[in-house]
Amino acid sequence: MDMLDTTSTVAVSLYALLSTAYKSVQAVYSLPTDVSLASQSLAGFEELPSVDVIVPSFNEDPRTLSECLASIAGQEYGGRLQVYLVDDGSENREALRPVHEAFARDPRFNILLLPQNVGKRKAQIAAIRRSAGDMVLNVDSDTILASDVIRKLVPKMQDPAVGAAMGQLTARNRNDSWLTRLIDMEYWLACNEERAAQARFGAVMCCCGPCAIYRRSALASLLDQYESQYFRGKPSDFGEDRHLTILMLKAGFRTEYVPSAIAATVVPNKLGPYLRQQLRWARSTYRDTLLGLRLLPNLHRFLTLDVVGQNLGPLLLALSVLTGLAQLALTGTVPWLASLMIVAMTMIHCSVVALRARQRRFLGFSLHAFINIFLLLPLKAYALCTLSNSDWLSRSSAGNSNQHPATDARTTECSGHATAPRRLNPARDSARRTTSDCMCSDE
Repeated sequence: MDMLDTTSTVAVSLYALLSTAYKSVQAVYSLPTDVSLASQSLAGFEELPSVDVIVPSFNEDPRTLSECLASIAGQEYGGRLQVYLVDDGSENREALRPVHEAFARDPRFNILLLPQNVGKRKAQIAAIRRSAGDMVLNVDSDTILASDVIRKLVPKMQDPAVGAAMGQLTARNRNDSWLTRLIDMEYWLACNEERAAQARFGAVMCCCGPCAIYRRSALASLLDQYESQYFRGKPSDFGEDRHLTILMLKAGFRTEYVPSAIAATVVPNKLGPYLRQQLRWARSTYRDTLLGLRLLPNLHRFLTLDVVGQNLGPLLLALSVLTGLAQLALTGTVPWLASLMIVAMTMIHCSVVALRARQRRFLGFSLHAFINIFLLLPLKAYALCTLSNSDWLSRSSAGNSNQHPATDARTTECSGHATAPRRLNPARDSARRTTSDCMCSDE
C-alpha cells in the first residue's frame, strides 16, 4: 500500500507547486493598475453611446424581477437607454403581469412576451435583433445593478478593440445561509483574482451573464455563431456567457473587467440547486476550454498558465484525495502528509485573501475546501464524463430550445391595446426601435 501513499503525496505535491506558482502570478497580475483606474471616465466620448439592456426572464419571482428592473430604470447614465424585458414563456405570467404593466409605462421599456419557452440564449437573441443601440448590456432577471454600473462599464468600450466587459458580481442574498456567504466570497475571488488577472491582458475568459456589456458591431458579427452552438452534434444552450466571450476573443476583440461596476445577483441558498448550477457550469467550462485552447498561442503566456492551473490543478487534487481515501479504506492509515499540505495551502490562501480584501470573513472561506474536495471535485469528474448532456437541470420548461427566435418564436409586445402575436423580422426589427408605452397584452 506504499504505492497509494506515494501517489497521494506526489499528486498533492505537484498540485501544491502548480497552485503556488499559478496563484502567486495571478495575485500580482490582479492588482489594479493606473491604466485600469484611469479608464473610468466618459470624457473620451464626443457623444455618449446608446445602450440597450437585455433582460431575459423565465418563471421569475415578481418582486425579484421588479427590483431588477427598478435598478435598471435608476441608472445614472446620460446617454440613450432602452430596456428589453423578454418573458421566455413564463408559467407564472399572470403573477408577472402587474410588473410588466408597471414598467411598460416607462417609454424606455419594451416588454416582449414569447408564447413558449425557447431558452435564455434565444430569448436574448430575440431582443438583440429588435434593438439598435451602440452597446448591449445583458442582465439576469434576478440581478440588481448599482446605480452607476452603466456609467462605469461604458468607458471601457472607448477602445474599439474592446468587444465586451463585465462588472463585479456579489451575492444579493449573502446573508441567507452559510452557503450563500461562501458563494459570495467565491464570487469575490473569481472576479478580483481570476478575472482581474485575465483583464491585465484583455482576455477575460468569461464575461459573466448577470452583468456584461457588448459592442453591438462586434456582437452582430458573432450572433449566428452564438445562436447555433453545438457539441458532438447536439445543441448546447447553457454556458452562453462563456461561449460568447470565447467567440469575442476568437474574433480578435479584447474582453475586460470593471471591478467598480457592482451587480448583486441571487445565488443558490441550498446545496441541491448549487450543485446543479455547478454541474452546468463545469460542463460549459470544459466545452469552451476545448474551444479556447486554440486561442492560447496568440495570448499572453499567463493565460496558458491560467488554463493549466484551473484544469490540471483540480485533477491532481482529485487524484491525491482519491488515493488517500483508498489508503484509508484499505489500510486504516491516514495520509497525513497529503492532508496537512492541503490544510496548509487552504489556510495560507485564505489568510492572504483576507489581508488583501481587508475582510476577516475570508478566513472562513477555508470551509469551502470541504465542499470543493468532497462535492465539487466528484461533480466535475461527472461533468467531464457527461459533456454531451445539455439538460439545464433547473429549468422546468425548455423543450423548444432548438427553435430560432427570429423565425419560430412569435412575440407579443406591450402596447396600449391587444396585439396578436407576430413573427419577428430580423432585417426590419434590427433597424427600428419598439417601445412599450402603456399596458401589456398577452398572446
